[in-house]
Amino acid sequence: MNAADQQAVLSKIARLRAGGAPRVLDLFAGCGGLSLGFQAAGFDIAGALEIDADAARSHGLNFHRGDPLHSEPRDIIQLRPERFADALGLGPVNTCVDVIVGGPPCQAFARVGRSKLREIDEHPEAFKHDPRAQLYLEYLRYVEAFRPLALLMENVPDALNHGGQNIAEETCEVLRDKGYVAGYTLLNASFYGVPQMRERMILLAYREELGASVHFPAPTHFMQLPPGYAGSRQVALKLLNRSSLADEAHSYIDPPEADRSLPPAVSAAEALADLPAITEHLEGRLKRGARRFDGFSAYRPGKPAGYGKLMRTWPGFESEAGVNDHVIRYLPRDWKLFARMNPGDQYPEAHAHAVAMFEEALAAQRAATGRPIRTGSKEWETLRSSIVPPYDVGKFPNKWRKMEPDLPARTLMAHLGKDSYSHIHYDSAQARTISVREAARLQSFPDGFVFSGTMNPAFRQIGNAVPPLLAQAVAQAMYATLQTAVKDKLNEPFGAAAAI
Repeated sequence: MNAADQQAVLSKIARLRAGGAPRVLDLFAGCGGLSLGFQAAGFDIAGALEIDADAARSHGLNFHRGDPLHSEPRDIIQLRPERFADALGLGPVNTCVDVIVGGPPCQAFARVGRSKLREIDEHPEAFKHDPRAQLYLEYLRYVEAFRPLALLMENVPDALNHGGQNIAEETCEVLRDKGYVAGYTLLNASFYGVPQMRERMILLAYREELGASVHFPAPTHFMQLPPGYAGSRQVALKLLNRSSLADEAHSYIDPPEADRSLPPAVSAAEALADLPAITEHLEGRLKRGARRFDGFSAYRPGKPAGYGKLMRTWPGFESEAGVNDHVIRYLPRDWKLFARMNPGDQYPEAHAHAVAMFEEALAAQRAATGRPIRTGSKEWETLRSSIVPPYDVGKFPNKWRKMEPDLPARTLMAHLGKDSYSHIHYDSAQARTISVREAARLQSFPDGFVFSGTMNPAFRQIGNAVPPLLAQAVAQAMYATLQTAVKDKLNEPFGAAAAI
């Protein structure tokens, strides 16, 4: 690091010593899950960079009052850090922010979609060549330019073994060469008050000048993760042990353990209970078409408690009477099937229920007309397709799932933007998939948080986001680390710091 950059780092330390709030730059920001958590923990959101137009507008609406300057979509590959800092009027690139956070797009790291990449590229390891997998290098380019005192990188657990690469470990090695102390772990959002079992890789780093070490937040809630969701440490070791990566995971840190004495994890029912029921689709009042957020839905009567109260009273995002984005998909074929399914049922069970419903419909038709419908006839096929979903049971076992009311929801995906079958409401009387606002609740977005666009873009933004409550927990740990570090340096000059 040259003298100018070193002085820039020291000036940031001096600013925090004087009581300034740490300034955050959010890269690959989406609608702002990380930004919201960091803001709640006392950080100042200086700016964000996001390529998706709807998500960029959402971020601008919620953190900069819709300022067009902060609502413009930008491509990190096409935008040099210096030009970005100038565009937002942040000031000199190496002094204008204290913390960088962000999650380079995870599609290239996730197991979902690799088979399709193979088909496209006709190569058994085509996912290695997905250009999205290189976006984490752009993140590091911005770190090099902005010289933050601290940073956070978030991604899917598969980042620990991406085609034989441990992206998290390699990133830590690069950061050490740039003058940072770095470490990573896997955290499950359900242990931090989020009503969702979402596993994420979290990487933290601090400038060596701070003399800080990497710590992750202690859990606030406990649950026994069900089959299919192993603990964070077991997930990490499973990924690492698939290759020789285990011996090289020097920067991996075991996550803090959740104690059974902690409050139970927030369940789906606790998260959604105060939101109004939706039954208009069962009454013939829901039509096909785009869902806009111009219809008001009042909360259920009674004072909110627990999680519902938190979502309605989040400072800066309060909502007193109700919400405007409690809208659902038009799925007339499947409403009766949703009602028939049991909590926890996935696609094989749903398909079996549908086949039984089809047999019942055949019997009812035979009883009404006195004649059977010939198997395989056009009439038979038409009736069957009106009841039974067409997907192969063997190929799509996890495509559908009816939520369990007494457990946190399973992981919300960006695929919510295309369909919501992965999160069918647990209430059979409502017989539907979750609404936009319910998805936001399950991600821990407060009710006053606004999503730009219509239903599909909003679902996609929510599914792509980092749960704000998980982000807040990590941000609080980072804030404490920074405060302790700069306080310890008050009477401990180091290098050029003596001149400050």
